[in-house]
Amino acid sequence: MIGMVRLNGDGHSRTMRLDLRISADHVLKPFGTTSARITGRVRIAGHTDDPDVNGQLEISPLTARRIRYQVRFVADGRQFSLDGWKSVNPRRPVRSMTFLPFTLYENGTQVGAGELRFPVATGLVPFLASFRFPKAANSESFMASRWKGEAGRTEVWYTTATDLETGTGLWLHHELVAPADGTEPYAHGWAAVFPPDEPVQHARFQASKWSGGQQGFVVDNVSATLGRLTGAAGELRWDLTEQGAAAPLFTFPRWSWRHPLLPAAQMLPKAQASYSGTISYGNKTLQLDGAPGASARIYGHGNAQTWAWLHADLGEGDVLEIVTAVSRRPMLRWLPPLVFLRLHTAGRTWPRRAERTAFGWAGLGRFSSTIGLPRWTVTGRVGLRRIRVEVTQPDDGTLALTYTDPDGSGAVCRNSERADAQVLLECWRGGWRTEKQWTLAGTAHAEVGTR
Repeated sequence: MIGMVRLNGDGHSRTMRLDLRISADHVLKPFGTTSARITGRVRIAGHTDDPDVNGQLEISPLTARRIRYQVRFVADGRQFSLDGWKSVNPRRPVRSMTFLPFTLYENGTQVGAGELRFPVATGLVPFLASFRFPKAANSESFMASRWKGEAGRTEVWYTTATDLETGTGLWLHHELVAPADGTEPYAHGWAAVFPPDEPVQHARFQASKWSGGQQGFVVDNVSATLGRLTGAAGELRWDLTEQGAAAPLFTFPRWSWRHPLLPAAQMLPKAQASYSGTISYGNKTLQLDGAPGASARIYGHGNAQTWAWLHADLGEGDVLEIVTAVSRRPMLRWLPPLVFLRLHTAGRTWPRRAERTAFGWAGLGRFSSTIGLPRWTVTGRVGLRRIRVEVTQPDDGTLALTYTDPDGSGAVCRNSERADAQVLLECWRGGWRTEKQWTLAGTAHAEVGTR
């Protein structure tokens, strides 16, 4: 929407533009009221350019005959709010639905007023094309086993978390392997604890037989299901509840999880979660109370030739997930590492499609990574945003474990649940400017795998 605003004490009107994204949990109710979330950008000439606005939208076109906008933004460190509504008039439907008078407030005091219009001629087609009706996400269905009896497959359920009180990291890995030679599939895994001032503690478990699981990974005395993780391995014992705090996040393209055409795919049933309960190792018992972390899923033909992974809880609902890897497939192993990166911030996931960071050119620049230890990096750009991520895995807080693929080959993964991460997100406004920046000290979850 484009228009003018008059600020109190200002001798003239200023041009104003709102670019908004509206997200609702339900389809529009014609004879009711629908509430929705607002994110986007507000620009006032010579005054404001805030790309992180947020607010609420009340849609009640027939019952109350109005659509009310309440938008909050920042200018020069000061908090402003825009309050306006479209009064729906059935006699003049086009004008009433495209005209938005509003009042501008600062700390509850009126500081301006104006009018905005939706440009029907140039904006209607893009507006209609922007509608999305995502299917309801059922986190429980993502925990169910994907394996259908095929040989040469690997399926993984894994959980990582950080106890913020002690700085201890936790890694629970549950895996099904169906050997390529058609022999009996087997289930196994491990648990690891990463205390900040002690050696990493870990132990493996081996299940007697895989019997499938619609609830998740359930074998012998070990289980990883929606909302609960229990088990024992060596001297380690754990009993944790999981409380999801975000929608599913597809690190790889969503279609690759439904249709396993890629060598492997990874996703998170809940992009963020918190964990409470106990984990015992040696003669110690760690009590978790709302420890942040996440559970993830992998399904494919085995491990990559080389890979790196990061899960970073950035706080305030922001989360970053990265998988960068070189495939073992004959035509793909000679390519540089592909990058799958999803950043969820300000209520939106960027980039909009996972393919943009991995295949071809993303905007004007391709994503790339340098994989190594103790430090690895990912950089890239999509449109008017670019990102740089630097991950450092401490030697004394990194655990090396071996994997066996379905074809019998081996790989070594070096995992740290006490990694550091620097994340810089920039946007182009006549030059690259910092949009957001995060620093994680000992709370990032990361690993590097090699052959």
